[in-house]
Amino acid sequence: MDKLSINEIPIRTANNFGINSIEIENINIPENFGYFSNIDINIESIKDKVNFSNQNYRKLTYGLGEVLETQNKEKCNCPLKVDVSSILNKEIKIDFLFNQSNRNLAENIEIIANEKTKSTIVLTYQSDDEINYYHNGVIRVLAKEKTEVNVIILNFMGSRANNFLSIENELQDNSKVTYTIIDFGGKVSCTNFFSNVLGEESITEINTIYLGKDKKLFDLNYIAELSGKKSASKMEVQGALMDSSVKHFKGTINFKKGCKKAFGTENESCMLLSEKAKSISLPILLCSEEEVEGNHSTSSGKVGDKELFYIRSRGFDLMEAKKLLVRAKFNSIIENIKNDVLKEMIENEINKTFAIN
Repeated sequence: MDKLSINEIPIRTANNFGINSIEIENINIPENFGYFSNIDINIESIKDKVNFSNQNYRKLTYGLGEVLETQNKEKCNCPLKVDVSSILNKEIKIDFLFNQSNRNLAENIEIIANEKTKSTIVLTYQSDDEINYYHNGVIRVLAKEKTEVNVIILNFMGSRANNFLSIENELQDNSKVTYTIIDFGGKVSCTNFFSNVLGEESITEINTIYLGKDKKLFDLNYIAELSGKKSASKMEVQGALMDSSVKHFKGTINFKKGCKKAFGTENESCMLLSEKAKSISLPILLCSEEEVEGNHSTSSGKVGDKELFYIRSRGFDLMEAKKLLVRAKFNSIIENIKNDVLKEMIENEINKTFAIN
């Protein structure tokens, strides 16, 4: 495909930002999706739980765009259903490992959190070599009353992979859905995240760290629509860019009619580790209701010379000094992950990114 236009924001803004939607040129969109067999799931009952078909596919409210959604709908090669009831309080881990026999993945994951349950779902995407792997995923979460859902997503795909992910959540009364996304892999990584916060006193939260090198492109489009009274949305995004990597962050919080006393906040911060790295942020607050509170902040800037000099004076080289600063920046989000094995995986990926070839 010569050009792919994706990830449009909910409401058009001034074109001077150039990221209302983005166009990716010379993108390879595969036609053939065989069965993706290299999956490890720690709970047997989840495997092959549901068969999606064109007839029962529910269209995404936003998503990354028609081309990718149609592809996922028609060529899904990994349908999974997670029904949180009998697996109460267990950590569910689903690992997707790309290799020569499993090059293209189009998964559709449905997570249903039944009333008064608490669950953690960990999704990892990894490849152990540098091939043009392709991922087009859809994740849907239904959080019923008085539930807590914690979703952790680790993108550790190789530097030649394309990673596309659409996430859609529906929250009922007194529910909380929290995402932690560690986005390090691929040459292109685009995410569309949407939470439909319908319930009273329900909370949607997303915490993301991203780390780019070479010519990597991130396009992050996060949307929360608050309809329930005293509902809340929290977005926290921390990133660092090396070389000629580029990041777009688009965050929208929409206070809809009926969400009195709702609260929304979005904070995005980017550390620029080279002169050629580029960061563009577009925070948006929309409001149709009274008695609500909305806040947003964005920042980007070069690493301070004083900080680097101080660390290097303690015997660290330049790359090690930058790594320490990035690790400190990411720490608040990483520490929210309770699984020590996952923390070690993240640490190893940071070390690989800053390794001198």
